[in-house]
Amino acid sequence: MEEKPSLEEFRRHIENHVEHVKKVGAHCTTEETTKQALILPLLDILGFSPYDPTKVKAEYGADFPGVKASERVDYALFNIETPVLFIEAKAYAQDLTNHCPQLSRYYNATPDVAVAAITNGREWRFFTDLAKTNIMDRDPFLVVDFENPDDDIAEHMQCFRYDQLEPATLRALAEENIYLTAFKEAITSALRDCDTDFVRYMASRANIQKQMNGKFLASVQPIVKQAVTQSISAMVATSLSKSEAPATLELIEISVPDADAPIVDPNNPKIVTTAVERNLFNICTDLLPGEDLQPRDTESYFSVIYGGKSNRWIFRFWGDKKHPALQFIAPFTDVHKAETLRAGLEVGSGNHVLLDKPENLYRLAGIVKDSLAYCKDEENFKRKGRNDQDAAASDVS
Repeated sequence: MEEKPSLEEFRRHIENHVEHVKKVGAHCTTEETTKQALILPLLDILGFSPYDPTKVKAEYGADFPGVKASERVDYALFNIETPVLFIEAKAYAQDLTNHCPQLSRYYNATPDVAVAAITNGREWRFFTDLAKTNIMDRDPFLVVDFENPDDDIAEHMQCFRYDQLEPATLRALAEENIYLTAFKEAITSALRDCDTDFVRYMASRANIQKQMNGKFLASVQPIVKQAVTQSISAMVATSLSKSEAPATLELIEISVPDADAPIVDPNNPKIVTTAVERNLFNICTDLLPGEDLQPRDTESYFSVIYGGKSNRWIFRFWGDKKHPALQFIAPFTDVHKAETLRAGLEVGSGNHVLLDKPENLYRLAGIVKDSLAYCKDEENFKRKGRNDQDAAASDVS
């Protein structure tokens, strides 16, 4: 069995590839050279060996409906005989803009494919179908630039590894990236422009007892702009020592809540909900959008329940152990165990899944959905008690 590289090893491989792209990229004057020198080496790092036709098929056609017989996608990546990612390759010097219509035709004709990418070897643009199912989005959900990488480049590429590529996970991450970008742009625009809606919102938050008509909002708009500038300066300044701060900068004390701080139950100080537990709930709602889910914390464990019923828990999580772990309500089958191992996670005693960080829950999307189906099935709750599950739940190593 092929040994999977650790995250540290994977990160080193990605860092080496960044240097490789910078060194030889300018010499890749044709599309074929770009494929051989820049694209295929990255696929190999991701676990899609170019020499394994069960994982990588070049010039893939598959009789796409509505696509000319002569048109073929440059690479189709497969996972257990299912195409999961299409790649359209361009020469290193080519601009990728306006090259997506052909890729979208392949993508739209193949419902099994979760992600499509277009690349010139130095820039990779990844697309999925968030706006309309099986129709490739116009804008990429992720852009990775190997010539000007950010600090998270290995983290970005991690989810495209052969042993971790999961369609539900990629769509969830794509949605998160789209929302994050949109929110950052909206916040930047609001702080820069201070338009009427923003001024009205700030005046309301400041509890100013005035009629919010156009004349008043226009009169306070310059003041709001000044307040925004001073607040941002203050937040930056408080992260510096006073000796490093400009002498003319007036430090304004702003109390910023710590998003990672634990929340103590006011009725029971022994119940403390951590940031990890809150993050697990948010990830669960990402995986099960629109479902009736609630977080439920106790002195012993944290759980996500369905329909407000404490006996219908999607999973229970123990974060105060040496090895944080969770247990699903659905009977843990061999298929679930295989999914867990394939995701690079360990199964402990009592079929508890060891979870070192909450983001790994994305890798268990199939088991989360099976647990929801279990909770929705009334037949599972007609008998009295769930002694077998509860006994296992209390036996955490």
